[in-house]
Amino acid sequence: MAEADKSETSHRFLDEAGDTTFYGKGKVPIIGFNGVSKCFMLGMVKFREPLDDVRQKVLDARLAVLSSAYFSGIPSIAKREAGGGFYFHATDDIGEVRKEFYDVILGMDCSFEAVVGRKIPSLYENKHNGKEAEFYADLLSHLLKNKMTGEGKLVLNIAQRGKTTRNAILEMAKQKAEARFAANKPGKEISAKIEFNVQNHRTEPLLDVADYLCWTIQRIFELGETRFYEYMQDKISLVVDVYDSNNYAGNNNYYKKKNLLTAANKIESVNALSPNTQATT
Repeated sequence: MAEADKSETSHRFLDEAGDTTFYGKGKVPIIGFNGVSKCFMLGMVKFREPLDDVRQKVLDARLAVLSSAYFSGIPSIAKREAGGGFYFHATDDIGEVRKEFYDVILGMDCSFEAVVGRKIPSLYENKHNGKEAEFYADLLSHLLKNKMTGEGKLVLNIAQRGKTTRNAILEMAKQKAEARFAANKPGKEISAKIEFNVQNHRTEPLLDVADYLCWTIQRIFELGETRFYEYMQDKISLVVDVYDSNNYAGNNNYYKKKNLLTAANKIESVNALSPNTQATT
C-alpha cells in the first residue's frame, strides 16, 4: 500500500447545540428558562471515506425526504425548502425524518467528538469576562487542543454562527488551543496548519451530520434523554464535560466507550452547576 501524502489536506466538520445566552434584562440569569439552554456545546465530525461520496449520501437523503409523499406539507420541511433549500436540522425535524437521517449517518464511516460547556455564571464572569465570544472561543479551544500535531493542512469547516464565528474569535480559539497544548505537552512542536472555513448547511451538506450528533448529546445534558445517544453510540468517540469540576479527578468528565454518558448527566438546574471558577486545561 502506498504511503499517504504527508502534504495532504484533511477536513473536519463542526457545529453546535444550545445557545450562549446567560442573562435577560437587568442581567438576571435566565439559564434553563424561557427556552435558554443550560449548556452550550461544539462537536466535530471526521469522515474516513471520500468526502464527495459522503456528501452525495446527504444530498440523496435530502432529496428522498423532499420527494416522499409521506412528508409532503410538513411545515418545518417546507419552510427550509422555501428559504433556499432543505437541509437536515435535528431540532426542527419530525421524528420520522430524524430516524431516516440517523440511519444514513450509521452507514457512514465517521467519528464524532464534542465539548460541552455548562453555563456557570461565576465562571462566565471570571474566566470569560462575561463575553459570549470568549465563552465560545474557550470551548472551541478545548476541541482543538489535541489537533496541534501532524503534517499537512487541517481545514475546520465550521457552521456559521453570527459574531462568534468571525475570524478574530476563531483565531482566539486557535491561540488558546496552542497555549493549552504547549502547557500540557512542553517541548512538543506545534506542527499542524489549521485553517477555518466558515460555511452554512446549504453550502456544506456534511454540517448536517455534525448538527445531528451535537443534538444527540445535547438531549442528555438538557433532558436526560439517552435513546438517541444509545442508537448512535458507535459514531461518538469522545464527549468532554469541560467545566464539570466535580468529575475532574481521574478525567471522569471525559466520556468514552468505557465511561458512557447516562441520564445522570442531565443538568438538573442552575443551582446544580459547579461553582468552581477554574476550568481544566
